Amino acid sequence: MPKKQKFPYLVGSKWTAQQVTWGWRHFQVVNRKNQGQWVFAEIVAACDPSVRFWINAQQLKQRSLWQAGWQTLEEMTQESER
Repeated sequence: MPKKQKFPYLVGSKWTAQQVTWGWRHFQVVNRKNQGQWVFAEIVAACDPSVRFWINAQQLKQRSLWQAGWQTLEEMTQESER
C-alpha cells in the first residue's frame, strides 16, 4: 500500500498570516516540495506575485502564525477574542 501523502491539499490552498509578512497578509500555495520527512510550501502574496517564499508546511498548522483561508481583519479580531 502506498504511503499516505502529508498535506495532500496543500497546492492551491489560501492562507492569512496573523502578522504582516513581507508587506502582505493573504497568500496562496503555488508549489510543494518534499525533502526527506519535511514538506515545504512555496507561497505567493495574493496582491503581489513577486512576493514569494518557501515555508515548512508544518508552520501553516500553527494558529498563532497562520489561518486557513483569506480572513478579513475583522474576522481575525473576532477569532482572537474567542
